Order: sequence, then structure tokens, then C-alpha cells
Amino acid sequence: MIRGIQIRRITTDETLELRRDVLYPDWELTRVKLDHDEYGVHFGLFEDNRLRGVASLFPQKDQAQFRKLAVHPDCQGKRYGSMLMQHMEDFCRKEHIPMLWCNARDSAEGFYLKRGYEYWGDHFVKDNIVFIKMKVQLDKTTDSGITVIPAIDIIDGKCVRLTQGDYAQKKVYNEHPLEVAKAFESIGIRRLHLVDLDGAKKGAVVNWKVLEAIAGKTNLVIDFGGGIKTEDDLRIVYENGAALATIGSIAVKDPALFSGWVKKYGADKIFLGADVKEEKIAVGGWLETTELSVFDFLEENVKQGVQHIFCTDIAKDGLLQGPSVALYEKILQRFPQIDFVASGGVSTMADVHALAEAGCSGVIVGKAIYEERISMKELADFIKLGIRN
Repeated sequence: MIRGIQIRRITTDETLELRRDVLYPDWELTRVKLDHDEYGVHFGLFEDNRLRGVASLFPQKDQAQFRKLAVHPDCQGKRYGSMLMQHMEDFCRKEHIPMLWCNARDSAEGFYLKRGYEYWGDHFVKDNIVFIKMKVQLDKTTDSGITVIPAIDIIDGKCVRLTQGDYAQKKVYNEHPLEVAKAFESIGIRRLHLVDLDGAKKGAVVNWKVLEAIAGKTNLVIDFGGGIKTEDDLRIVYENGAALATIGSIAVKDPALFSGWVKKYGADKIFLGADVKEEKIAVGGWLETTELSVFDFLEENVKQGVQHIFCTDIAKDGLLQGPSVALYEKILQRFPQIDFVASGGVSTMADVHALAEAGCSGVIVGKAIYEERISMKELADFIKLGIRN
């Protein structure tokens, strides 16, 4: 949860004023009270101890309905509605309630569709407002949610992180990457993003022994990148246990060679990286920005059959200032069919939830974990709640 934000149980009466002011500003306060409010579980979102959002949940054995989700107008755009939704969904998962539904205002249909809700009836009118019944299956966690993919960056065989891709801004977090990988696996993580920074600098794979050790002593699904310039590099990566080869610059500088690799090894073995600055593709360790639009770049590669794609906004990477959600939403609107992973800027679990809401299938997280902005306990709890991992 974002610092200063808290969601907790409140009474029915505490919900009424905000419920009325946001949803039915012309009504008397008593009119917004529901007949069955006494059976509900009411949640309030507090910002610095001020009530800024409310929602009411009515659980039953096999389903739960939520009603009267309202966020103060001054807080629009802060994703407080999404946080309340996530809280109620998590509550239902803990209680083993498999389905959550609501009567959604037609103006809010897009919000719920992004969260994986589907239509469950026809539109109807009540109090001169158009509604439609919508539901989400919470037990089908493999069909929704987001995969958290921790990153391990390697220099001299050690686990490090750079800031803005600058080798001069290097911090060593652990001298034994295998220990880090095993720690991730122990809490339920299943994917790993392994980056050979020495290889990226040299232009050839260097730290393949680290890949071999992690692949041989864990069951993690590993994508490995950094320095893959030739087919020999690609062979070394696959032979030493990588499920996917992470390719970036070559796909920009030699698209014919990259296309040949996709055809030879299969799109399922390729993880295409798009490093972006102001919607233009960057290469060469982010030192060179091209005039190639990220959208044109992705379109050409999607035509070649590439499906596994991640995007890093280099203006965000390593700064812990939040991800480029708007950019990723724009990409997913253009290419809704791809397996899209966000990278760069993640600082809290709230960022992960925001990326899930945007439609990302995965998120690469590095510095936020190592700087303990996201704790291992938070990751473990996230995975236990049934979010994909």
C-alpha cells in the first residue's frame, strides 16, 4: 500500500456521506442507506487519516456482490478505486468466495472490463441511471492477474543493479546470484529475468555459468539476455538452461537476422525487449536513441509471430518513481494480443496492481526488491492470494 494510504473496515454510517456526495449528490442522506447494509462488510480508504473512498461488500458462500464504490472527486486519477477493488477481491479470495459481481454504471464498464470482469446480463435503468450486471471469476486466477518476474543483473558473477543503465552507478547486492534465485523460488516465484551486464558491454555472452547454476539448481523459468549477438550466443543461452532468450538491439539493427532466429527456434523461445525513450526505440545500452517508433517496431515483430515482449521506459528505470502506465496502456490498446511485460520504475506493490489493471501480463521488478521497497513477505503474500506468478 502507498505510504499514507490505509484501507480498513468501517461502519455503515461512516460510508453514507461519501456514498451520497459522490453517487447521489441530490439525495437525502437516509436515502442512500441500503436495505441490507447491516449484513455488509464496509471498507474505507483513508489518505492521511481522511476518508477518501468507500465500498460495501455483501458476501455469500459462492459469490459476493459489491455496491456503492465511491471515491472523493479530489482523488480521481489516483487509482484509489482500483485499490478498493483489489482489497475486496483479495478479501473474497481469502474467504474462498469464487465470484464477485456488481451492477455497474454504464460509464464505468471500461474500468471493470480492464479488471477482467465480463457482462452478466442486459442493461437496465434505475433512478434514471443505466446499469449492467458484471462479474469476475476469482477462482480462475491463471486467467487473470499478473506475473511478477524478479530481475537479477550480473557483473563479475555478482548480483548488482545499475541506475539508468549506467555502469558507473553500480551497487552490489549479493555476491551469490544462486542464493538470490533460490530465495525467490522459496516464496513461490516461478519466473526470473537474468541479465548479463558484462555480456551486454562486451557484445557476447559472458556470465553463462551463472545461468547454468541457477537453471540446474532451481525450477525457475529463466529468460536470459545481455550480449546475444550471434547464433553461437543463442546456442550457449539455450544449452545452459534458459527457457527464453532476451533479444533487444539485434532486433533493431539486424531485423533479418532476428527474424531468422524467430523462425528457426520458435517465437516461444524469444523474449523481445523494447527499450524506449519518448516512444522511440533506444539501443546500445540506452546511449543511442533511434527515430524508430516503438509502435512501428512492435508491429513489424508481431507480424513475424513474436508474442513475448517487454518494454522498458529508460527514463524510469532504476529511479523507483513509478512505471510508465500510460505508455503501456497505449501499447496494449494497439497490440492487445501480445504477452506484454512492463519493466522499469516499479517502486511499490501499488505499482504492480496498477500495471495489472492496465492489462500487463507480467512485470519485471528489480531495485524495488533489493532496496526493500517491496519486501519478500509482500511478494509471498501477493502470490498466495492467487495472483499469477
